[in-house]
Amino acid sequence: MPSAENHAAIEPQLRTVRDWVRWGASAFGRAGLAYGHGTDNALDEAFHLVAWALKLPWDLPAPYLAAALTDDECRTVHALLERRIRTRAPAAYLTGEAWFAGLPFFVDEHVLVPRSPIAELIEAGFRPWLTTDPRTVLDLCCGCGCIGIACALAFPAAEVELVDVDRSACAVAERNVARHDLADRVRVLAGDLYAPTAARAYDLIVCNPPYVPTAEWQGLAPEYRREPRLALEAGTDGMDIVARVLATAADHLAQEGMLVCEVGGSRPLFEARFPDFPATWPEFERGGDGVFVARRDELAAWMASRGT
Repeated sequence: MPSAENHAAIEPQLRTVRDWVRWGASAFGRAGLAYGHGTDNALDEAFHLVAWALKLPWDLPAPYLAAALTDDECRTVHALLERRIRTRAPAAYLTGEAWFAGLPFFVDEHVLVPRSPIAELIEAGFRPWLTTDPRTVLDLCCGCGCIGIACALAFPAAEVELVDVDRSACAVAERNVARHDLADRVRVLAGDLYAPTAARAYDLIVCNPPYVPTAEWQGLAPEYRREPRLALEAGTDGMDIVARVLATAADHLAQEGMLVCEVGGSRPLFEARFPDFPATWPEFERGGDGVFVARRDELAAWMASRGT
């Protein structure tokens, strides 16, 4: 692939937004990039990066695809597309921004790129599983804080706590709390799962924990291995952290409280390890799966049946 210094050699043929999107998609295809951090194909990935570099909207009207770029704009776009190939970093790490539940979030390589289908549940108010809006919410393994912050905006009366064991992730979450002007209702706590919550009981606990088996993590595409291993890999069957979340979840839920937890493509491994767990698995209209819902009373009865 030509370097930025050689850009002049390709500049006469690549002048419009459409030219650069087409060229980027072709270059991404030749490089064998992997997707899944906001887009699922080379063309959408190229358009996203070209639009971001030019500060254009994602819903750019078609006539503007024929707009000609300046020489400086061509160099900026080319450098960004080349960086995506050279580093194999997800696009969100290059732009410093990802979207979740219709909201923008700052992200860097200390946190996962948001992509959880839990966004759809938040937008629906967790109905029909919640019959009233929660007043207290805990976002475990919060990463950039997108789930808890989206909950805070969906439930304006709720107090929300975000917890992550990685202090670098907590710093990113703090930045996003400030970005959305929620410091009066959202706290970020550094610590291991429930440890920093002071035994508080919540109406809603939402958790997107690490759930990738070690062997699977080792075989991930470079884009996924650029994300923090701590936020992905969780033991032989991927269920080590999930098991700890479940073990005391009932103790941290209010009487009518509910746990929402994501295990993604590891659902078969979850069901193998916890075959009698009383999980309800919502279906998603926009794709995604592997999220379960459980009420406090169900969790307490399950734990009692296990003699723990």
